[in-house]
Amino acid sequence: MSRIEFIRKEEKKYHDFCYENYKLFEEGSWLYKPVKTVIELLPILDERTSPKVLDLGSGVGRNSIPIAKEIKNKNGKVICVDLLDSALDKLKLYSKEYEVEEVIETMKADIGHYDIAKNEYDLIVAVSTLEHVESENVFEKVIKKMASGTKNEGINCIIVNSEVEEIDISTNEKLDAMMEVNMKTKDMLSKLRQSYNGWEIVNQLVKPLEYKIVRDERDVLLKTNAITFAVKKK
Repeated sequence: MSRIEFIRKEEKKYHDFCYENYKLFEEGSWLYKPVKTVIELLPILDERTSPKVLDLGSGVGRNSIPIAKEIKNKNGKVICVDLLDSALDKLKLYSKEYEVEEVIETMKADIGHYDIAKNEYDLIVAVSTLEHVESENVFEKVIKKMASGTKNEGINCIIVNSEVEEIDISTNEKLDAMMEVNMKTKDMLSKLRQSYNGWEIVNQLVKPLEYKIVRDERDVLLKTNAITFAVKKK
């Protein structure tokens, strides 16, 4: 098994467990509420007719369901792309529960190889997902497709982890971080700025985070510099 295959196996195990044991929008996990930055960007959709949104790595709808509720009465559509059946199955259930099933469209795909039509979307969201494409080269290609797929005055909102560390809490042993793309923060920011040269930076933030996760029944401390990068196409 290659390193990429092993990471994806471990990440699938982790996410399958979360989606089965934690309910969307209930306290107890990161599924508790949508990302603040994403919600703050939604007013850009107010004046748009039939707004179209792409959520890359949508999971069970943490961000896409609030977006769908916002654009439901504007004849909007949210395309939700994820590789995990567990995510998409739960997303379909939650979209019915929150009465946005006609707004949500699910696509099973690896976002690293997902084709994005040119000038198609008013908003493209990628939250904690671009670090899971298979290489830095694919990372750059996905960002180029996101940029190309955005309408004029549209927004790309990226939240991506950098300098990720995983530490066994009981032994303090430093583990191999389960991230396919794990760049230095300054290098990641540089790559993002270059990729969106000529766009207006709406929000740029680096926030050190640490939280406990479980890997193979071991308590692990995950430390990261989470980058928020939201840009508007001019």
